[in-house]
Amino acid sequence: MPGPDALADAQAGLERVDETVWVEVIRKMDEVYNDLLQYEVVLEQKNAALEDSQQFIESVLASMSDILIVCNRHGTIQEINDSLRRCIGQDESQLRGRPLAELFADEGSRQRARDFFSAARPAAVQDCELLISGRDGSPLPVSLNCTPRLSGTGKLVGMVVTGRPVGELRRAYHALRQAHEDLKRTQQQLVQAEKMASLGRLVAGVAHELNNPISFVLGNVLAFRRYAARLQTYIEAVHSDDCQRSPEVDRLRQELRIDRIMADLEPLLDGMTEGGERTRDIVDGLKRFSAIDRTVDEPFNLAEVVARAVRWVTRSGPAAFQVKVDLPADLPVTGSSGQMQQVLMNLVLNARDATGGCRSPQLEIAAIIADRTVCLHLDDNGPGIAPSDLSRVFDPFFTTKPVGQGTGLGLSISYGIVERHGGRLEVSNRAQGGARFSLILPLAQSMP
Repeated sequence: MPGPDALADAQAGLERVDETVWVEVIRKMDEVYNDLLQYEVVLEQKNAALEDSQQFIESVLASMSDILIVCNRHGTIQEINDSLRRCIGQDESQLRGRPLAELFADEGSRQRARDFFSAARPAAVQDCELLISGRDGSPLPVSLNCTPRLSGTGKLVGMVVTGRPVGELRRAYHALRQAHEDLKRTQQQLVQAEKMASLGRLVAGVAHELNNPISFVLGNVLAFRRYAARLQTYIEAVHSDDCQRSPEVDRLRQELRIDRIMADLEPLLDGMTEGGERTRDIVDGLKRFSAIDRTVDEPFNLAEVVARAVRWVTRSGPAAFQVKVDLPADLPVTGSSGQMQQVLMNLVLNARDATGGCRSPQLEIAAIIADRTVCLHLDDNGPGIAPSDLSRVFDPFFTTKPVGQGTGLGLSISYGIVERHGGRLEVSNRAQGGARFSLILPLAQSMP
């Protein structure tokens, strides 16, 4: 058994050992605490970065105009964006956990959505148009793209479905197509305007050159008419009973048919005069038609323009085509008489062509004056216009005539001319058959 001294030494040794251990434990605790502080700082930094990334992703998803759906590999919805919520009128809590197929409006679309997940390794789907149930329950066509979502090891974990309502795509395509058509129409109108300007200059020159020979012909016809009267008087005097004439003169008169020639002179001169005056009227109309309109605010009588247009068309067309004009003597309007004559000639020509197959082709032109406007109705007795074509009659290049007989620009140009005059050009089918074109123009300010 140890003595008291030995016990004291052992107790002192234990005290020294305990002190050393506690110092080491405290040092280790300090190290662990420092590591925890560093880990906490790093964790807070990573958490802040994660929150920033989360907010960035959420802001990107919220600002997307396309719909976005994230599904697991079984087709169950896991995440959606605001665009889809706005599109179908349901919030995230109602959609999360539901099968993707339930979003679609018809069974065909639902089955197609199920097919996205049917294969063991589904392939990407591009521009698949399906019907989704809209906010009000109506079918809404959407164009969908479906892409497999893989884990870091390449394992399939789900699908990402993106899409856009087809209505937006169609509106954008329609706007682009309309802009293209407008550009084409403008280009063609510029080409047509240049051709018409060149033709106008040519016609103006030809009309000017024709004036002189026409004047010569009419002047000579008038002089020859006076000479024929004198010759008639002289021949009657030579062959009168009071004048001694030889049998040879009588025989020569019979042989040369002098009596028939003298009888034909008056009708021949009348025909020459009528032809010369008609040619002069045509030349005068050509000059009016080809004249450059420096202003479009000059007053003119619409009734005179109608009469001139009808005269031009009927003289150059078949005699069977009859035009009945029932207009007031004075229809004052403001604008360009030359351009308005072009419009009316197009309308009368179209009526003549439309009634070509009728037994008695006819066009009736009448006017109604009301509310300081004049409405000119041009009614033909042709077959009318197909209902499907009524909305396209004034479109550029639209024509029902055979190839080579019409460019489809006449009514389109006429429509633009009437609009520039502050009026309207309309078309409809009459109940009794045939087509009606209505030209509505404001009356001149001087009209009571």
